[in-house]
Amino acid sequence: MSETQTTLSRQSRFKVREPSQYHVVLHNDDVTTMDFVVMVLMTIFHKSHSDAVAIMMKIHREGTGVAGTYYLDIAKTKAQKTKTLARQNGFPLEVTIQEVI
Repeated sequence: MSETQTTLSRQSRFKVREPSQYHVVLHNDDVTTMDFVVMVLMTIFHKSHSDAVAIMMKIHREGTGVAGTYYLDIAKTKAQKTKTLARQNGFPLEVTIQEVI
């Protein structure tokens, strides 16, 4: 067997998978203001004002809303930035990460 055939045989045994993506989910609470949530969505998640308001209203009405969907490292970073900013401003905003299935 030639070297080229061996290399191709080895490569064909491994399937390349796209990395999993994760939702960054914001949770409603009775303390965090709607204005703060909109600001977070615009500054950390780069949403337009109208999209940020729509997501904030979904969070308010349904209890949770997806701020964005990212690869794991980015999702963790955005969730941590959100929590840090919320705590610095005295808000208990809860942020979770959920794998997209």
